[in-house]
Amino acid sequence: MSLAHHKDHHIRYRQQFDNAKRYLIPFIASTMALDENTNILDIGCGDGGVMGAMLERGCSATGIELNKLKFEFASENISTHINSGRATLINKNVYEEEALATLKEKFDLIVLKDVIEHIPNQEKFIPYIKQFLKPSGRIFFGFPPWYMPHGGHQQICESKWLGFLPYFHLLPISLYRAVLKIFGEHEGTIHELLEIKETGISIERFERIVVDSNYEIEKKQPYLINPIYEDKFGWKPRKQFSFVNKIPFLRNFITTCVYYVIRKK
Repeated sequence: MSLAHHKDHHIRYRQQFDNAKRYLIPFIASTMALDENTNILDIGCGDGGVMGAMLERGCSATGIELNKLKFEFASENISTHINSGRATLINKNVYEEEALATLKEKFDLIVLKDVIEHIPNQEKFIPYIKQFLKPSGRIFFGFPPWYMPHGGHQQICESKWLGFLPYFHLLPISLYRAVLKIFGEHEGTIHELLEIKETGISIERFERIVVDSNYEIEKKQPYLINPIYEDKFGWKPRKQFSFVNKIPFLRNFITTCVYYVIRKK
């Protein structure tokens, strides 16, 4: 099912940029100013689309991306802003001492868009990044709950049938791996999908970590239809029904994305 945006970083950049401009930025801007005085850290900045939209709004931005290829794509996509001095890209692990020394207490906003579900040990990571914030700073998270129909990111499968198949990522690991092999998925894809299976996060676990890490949720918006689907598939975003939001655990299965803004207590 591998789609055009899986193989073309220019398409991915445009999708990320447009999604951020139409949905992510207005969501965050309802809680804080986003202007020339706002300094942003984009963790796992990928191809740089979210950064590009923030930079266009007038903010300054630093992106940190561990993947070398994505770092190079982002460097190309926002090169004008880098050359002007308003954007910086760092190809390092956020846990490195050098990264900490460079980034500590500098940012008004940290952005993690479709990132937290890829990071191991979220119980360690979410409180760790607090030290990059200014005292009044905020963090944006946007992620698909693990139990949602395609929470395993199976859309990256080469098999069109598997790419469309909902919920099969919830199979036990041994059976999940066997299905991927039977349908001829490459070892690299299987490895990536199994990593995501290990790091996928639910609404309840995310909110528990937030509370345990001494943050508070300032704003939250679950979606029945993820806003990024508008750019990927032409589907109009739909906010989740209020009654579904009140059903713990089960809401994960039909919520394709949740936006949060959190801040230190």
